[in-house]
Amino acid sequence: MELTGTRTIAADRATVWARLNDPGTLMAAIPGCQEMKGSPAEGFEAVVKQKIGPVSATFRGRVTLSDVVEGVSYRITGEGSGGVAGFAKGGARVRLADVAAGTELTYEVEAQIGGKLAQLGSRLITGVARKLADQFFERFQAAVEGPAAATPAAG
Repeated sequence: MELTGTRTIAADRATVWARLNDPGTLMAAIPGCQEMKGSPAEGFEAVVKQKIGPVSATFRGRVTLSDVVEGVSYRITGEGSGGVAGFAKGGARVRLADVAAGTELTYEVEAQIGGKLAQLGSRLITGVARKLADQFFERFQAAVEGPAAATPAAG
């Protein structure tokens, strides 16, 4: 399965980069994330609870960063296990670029799934994956831009 997308975030590239590497921001942005720990240098470990179609599972996984170009791009590689529900593994390339409105974040994701999840069918899985990616980036964007960007200033 492959997903791609672009999002413009109303913040400078250094701020977006810092937040992409912050476990607290990531935990708040990942739908169903119950625990997140680690660092960009050592990798991150997370516990995420999700319901995908009729399958509910708690996934425990680990991601590492590679090909890091400070403030510009990196590759995320990871895998997680949801017990009998199955597993997911894959990677993503994330790139940042300056644009007039702030920072453009572009992502390209490749993922593989197995177990009960794979039996649900690629159409359902791709739809859920797209929805979760959209939720992540909406939450991430809101966290970076802050409430001041979401609501007009009183005056």
